[in-house]
Amino acid sequence: MTRPTDLPQWKALEAHFDAVKDLHMRDQFAAEPDRFEKYSLQLNDILFDFSKNRITDETMQLLLDLARVCDVEQWRDRMFAGETINHTEGRSVLHTALRNLSDRPMSAAGTDVMPEVRSELRRVKDLAEAVRTRQWRGASNQPITDVVSIGIGGSHLGPLMATEALRPYAIHDLKIHYVSNIDENHINNTLEVLNPETTLFIIASKSFTTQDTMVNAETAKAWLLRKIDNEADLTRHMVAVTANVAAATAFGIAPENIFKMWDWVGGRYSMWSAIGLPIVISIGSENFDALLAGAYAADEHFRSAPLAQNIPVIMAMLGIWYNNFFGAESIAVLPYDQNMHRFPAYLQQADMESNGKCVDRAGGAVNYETGPILFGEIGIASQHAFYQLLHQGTKLVPADMLAPVSNFRCIARHHRALMSNIFAQAEALMRGKDEVEARAELQKSGMSAEAIDKLLPYKVFPGNRPTNIFLFYTLNPQTLGSLIALYEHKIFVQGIIWNLNSFDQWGVELGKQLANHILDELNRGTPVDNHDASTNGLINYYLRMRPRRIG
Repeated sequence: MTRPTDLPQWKALEAHFDAVKDLHMRDQFAAEPDRFEKYSLQLNDILFDFSKNRITDETMQLLLDLARVCDVEQWRDRMFAGETINHTEGRSVLHTALRNLSDRPMSAAGTDVMPEVRSELRRVKDLAEAVRTRQWRGASNQPITDVVSIGIGGSHLGPLMATEALRPYAIHDLKIHYVSNIDENHINNTLEVLNPETTLFIIASKSFTTQDTMVNAETAKAWLLRKIDNEADLTRHMVAVTANVAAATAFGIAPENIFKMWDWVGGRYSMWSAIGLPIVISIGSENFDALLAGAYAADEHFRSAPLAQNIPVIMAMLGIWYNNFFGAESIAVLPYDQNMHRFPAYLQQADMESNGKCVDRAGGAVNYETGPILFGEIGIASQHAFYQLLHQGTKLVPADMLAPVSNFRCIARHHRALMSNIFAQAEALMRGKDEVEARAELQKSGMSAEAIDKLLPYKVFPGNRPTNIFLFYTLNPQTLGSLIALYEHKIFVQGIIWNLNSFDQWGVELGKQLANHILDELNRGTPVDNHDASTNGLINYYLRMRPRRIG
């Protein structure tokens, strides 16, 4: 199998990089008054402006040539057709079926999955509406006031991100809580303000064996039973989302309260499934349908748009350009919308778990950079935290900035100040400030020539730092669905270019296996000597220092 770095198209990009690496975007904008029109695309109300990138027409043509020779279009079609592209686990990749609003069948192993998907979605909506309308009653016949979702990874980050992002659309006297950390502080801090008689738990675990989730689930069950004497009444307070129905039933979940997951949906792509039950409870069926519709619109765009007008493809290839040719190891995701504060964390898992790999699809070690380090925070807060490095640091960090034209409750004074910052920061990252401009600014302040000479180096900004800007009318369910799906497809395209399987996550397994073995040793409580010196020392120190108590 040919490595991407051996392809003539990759070699052409290397030669092109040498020719254009010193171009400055400031000069490019001065020479190209139509640069914004040329390098921006639109999907419904989402504007994707990629004009502030270190690219030329030739750059884009060469990047798209690489996408074609790597068979991006064919791989895309294979995914939508339900072929077994997750070859290490022998599975189709069909999260797009969960938001398929067309009459088009989608098949896994030769079976159309759509009837079962739609049936399960109806069950999710029925339960959600029963909770929202106070028809679902607890063991003491009181309505549910609090829902606690217990999960980890994709079973946690997607619903948490979406319910936070869509907070304006939620019922505010029905609270959604999330517990993921096995540290008892997380669940104890959550439970201490709740009433067992009015609390519903959602146990979200594909395997129903994940240690973090099941330890928290056992704690939640014990907490309920301290108030609810009859274990049979737990059926009013616990539901599950899992592929392991037998394990959920053995735990005490009533069969009618178990919602199905499928092996062709990876955890980090599962918020569109019954894993999204907390989202549906929070925002309601109609708004969840709009979320699915937004994702479906992005799916259809990805399926049908030519590569040169395909937003996820352009996003992906720009990332390849910086990661593999400029040597940029990171990417920042910077929402300028407070409700999107969990969006970077959600994308961090989606991207880094998908493409953080050093073995290609043929089982060979790669000799090139793959997935970037993705980080981010709310843009305004970040300006007073790590933007210093983005502007004047030694590392090139491409950034995505996302912002609404109008908020759900738009206060003009707040929103104009917000938007002035995103426009200014993107311009500053692109333009920078050269020595002539910095000197003139200092002279205007009345500073002496000697003082100017001393301060001048610190006031120069190199600029030429790339950004992608996403503007959308407001962060409603449909727009959020589209944004998430665009990033999902970007990650998929990059995995194809790097010749990776983006849908397994074997790197997660080793730590879990070792943790189970070490847990047995901690439960025994006797000193160990069968690990490396550091691990032995740490375990034995812990055993000496821990409180002497049972449990």
